[in-house]
Amino acid sequence: MSALARWLVVGFSMFVLAAPVARAALFEDDDARKAILELRQKIQQLEQAGAKQASDAAKANAAQLEQIQALQRSVLELNGQIEALRGEIAKLRGTDEQLTRDLTEVQRRQKDISQGVDDRIRKLEPVKVSVDGRDFMADPEEKRQFDEALAVLRNGDYDKASGMFSNFLRRYAGSGYTDSARFWLGNAQYGKREYKDAITSFRALVSSSPDHPRAPEALLAVANCQIESKDLRGARATIGELIKNYPKSEAAQAGRERLAALK
Repeated sequence: MSALARWLVVGFSMFVLAAPVARAALFEDDDARKAILELRQKIQQLEQAGAKQASDAAKANAAQLEQIQALQRSVLELNGQIEALRGEIAKLRGTDEQLTRDLTEVQRRQKDISQGVDDRIRKLEPVKVSVDGRDFMADPEEKRQFDEALAVLRNGDYDKASGMFSNFLRRYAGSGYTDSARFWLGNAQYGKREYKDAITSFRALVSSSPDHPRAPEALLAVANCQIESKDLRGARATIGELIKNYPKSEAAQAGRERLAALK
C-alpha cells in the first residue's frame, strides 16, 4: 500500500473513532464497510493510475532514449562517412596534383621535342642566299661549308682552303655556289703557286658562266697565272680576250694597264 493510501486509511480511522457516539449511531456496519471498500477502491484506482502513468512515462523515456541512441549511432556513422569522404577527397586532390605535375612535365617534354624537331627541320630546309650578285636556294649545311672554306681562304690558309673548295665542288655538283667556288678555288691554287690548276679552275668558271659577275676577274687571274709561269704570249692573248668580251669591266681596265707593262 502506498504512503497516500495508508494516510487516507489512518485519517479515516481517526475520524471514525473520534466521532461522537450519537453520530456513529447513524451509520450501520454495512455502510461503514461499504465506505471503506469504496475508499480502498479509489485508493487502488489512484495507485493503478499512478503506476500506469509511471509505466507510460518509463516507456516514453525508454523510447526517447532509444531514439537518442539511434541518433547518436547515426551521427557516429555519418562522422565516419564524412572522415572517409575527407580521406577520399585528400587522395583525389593528391592524385589531381600529381596528374597536373605529370601533365606539365609531358607538355614541357612535348614542347622540347617540338622545338628540337623545328630546329632540325630548319637545319634541313633550304635557305635563300646571295653570292656574287646572284640569288638562289641552298641547304644550310651547303652554305655553312662554303662560308667556312671562304673564311679559311681569307685567313691565308691556301692549302686548307684549296682542299675544302675541291671537296665542296665534288659534294655539291650543280650548286648555286659552283661558279663562285671555282673562282675561290682558283685563288687558293694561285696562292699555293699551282698556276696550272688555278688556270683550269678560272677557265671552268668562264666557260660555264661567261655572264657571271666574276668572269672578267677570272680572265685577269688567268693572265696573272700565265705571267707568273713566264707565258707572256699567252697572257697577252688572255688580256685581249678580256678586253674584247668585257670592255667596260674594272678587270679590263686593269688588263690594259698590265698589257702596257708587258710591252
